[in-house]
Amino acid sequence: LNAFMKQRKMGLNDFIQRLAANSYACKHPDVQSILTMSPPPDPELMNANPSPPPSPSQQINLGPSSNPTAKPSDFNFLKVIGKGSFGKVLLARHRSDNQFYAVKVLQKKAILKKKEEKHIMSERNVLLKNVKHPFLVGLHYSFQTADKLYFVLDYINGGELFYHLQRERCFLEPRARFYAAEIASALGYLHSLNIVYRDLKPENILLDSQGHIVLTDFGLCKENIEPNGTTSTFCGTPEYLAPEVLHKQPYDRTVDWWCLGAVLYEMLYGLPPFYSRNTAEMYDNILNKPLQLKPNISNAARHLLEGLLQKDRTKRLGCADDFVEIKNHVFFSPINWDDLNGKKLTPPFNPNVSGPNDLRHFDPEFTDEPVPGSIGCSPDAALATASIQEAAEAFLGFSYAPTMDSYL
Repeated sequence: LNAFMKQRKMGLNDFIQRLAANSYACKHPDVQSILTMSPPPDPELMNANPSPPPSPSQQINLGPSSNPTAKPSDFNFLKVIGKGSFGKVLLARHRSDNQFYAVKVLQKKAILKKKEEKHIMSERNVLLKNVKHPFLVGLHYSFQTADKLYFVLDYINGGELFYHLQRERCFLEPRARFYAAEIASALGYLHSLNIVYRDLKPENILLDSQGHIVLTDFGLCKENIEPNGTTSTFCGTPEYLAPEVLHKQPYDRTVDWWCLGAVLYEMLYGLPPFYSRNTAEMYDNILNKPLQLKPNISNAARHLLEGLLQKDRTKRLGCADDFVEIKNHVFFSPINWDDLNGKKLTPPFNPNVSGPNDLRHFDPEFTDEPVPGSIGCSPDAALATASIQEAAEAFLGFSYAPTMDSYL
């Protein structure tokens, strides 16, 4: 009997060692209860609050932007100021310092359902690198709860460029030049970090309270771009897609200069180039229709648009020397680039916001929506334990707040 018991103990010990070596298996709550010799979890309690607190092993050091102590209840959430596929952007005031932030709150469940976790982590990675450029939105820190991701971002309330363009139909050339120069400067900086933006459009271009450009939304950025990269996962906006993207051909950083040309064209003419209400026809226009420019712009603007909206990317302006070719173009000869990057040039339009609570430049479709409430409420009970485990695994590198305080 003693020999039998000894053999069973050795076999059990071997089994536990193998189990503990499997990182996924050893995080299962039943396995945890065995390893710690604690009572098994009560199924009814788990259903009532299915979000286990994150373990210390899930707290990843994110460098200067990590904030392991951050939690949703640190903020007063005041207004919805934007919406996307996976969540909302809210105007929030931090309870301790009364500073205003834009907090982007994303649902892990929705991200995982659409298999978009790589894009979200790419956005986080790009935001971490943006700290040194005046025309890119800044990330203060990121954190997560079991079912949501949080980006704490600069609050920008001068309105989307798209909003102002809709109201005024088109801009005069000096104003369009100013915005195009600030956008080009931001794109050139991203390219210097080997990042291609890929989703430039007026909805992703904000004005700050003084009227300077701020690029946002880095979910479609491609890091460590190689000339032979594929576009199989690319899902940009139809009006601004470059021909090589539509062709599913390899793309490079020149895709951003095509998009700059499309945005500049829209600022000058009021509609994107090759636009049609019929998407299939618009795609055919982008691929095959020659660029047509009305005569109400300068020769310099005409030449720049022809260079940027060149269908063959190997002949496109910016192909040989990237941003240097853009900044040296005659269209930008009135621009002092050092003064531009130092925000020493007076913007052509001042949004005239009275303060952080002035939301006049946000679409009422967002701001009229009630802020989702219930601090401390448990996440969606339909999010099963397995889904939470999957979510935790997918976003390990994001950052984890050691609390289950949940919001929205």
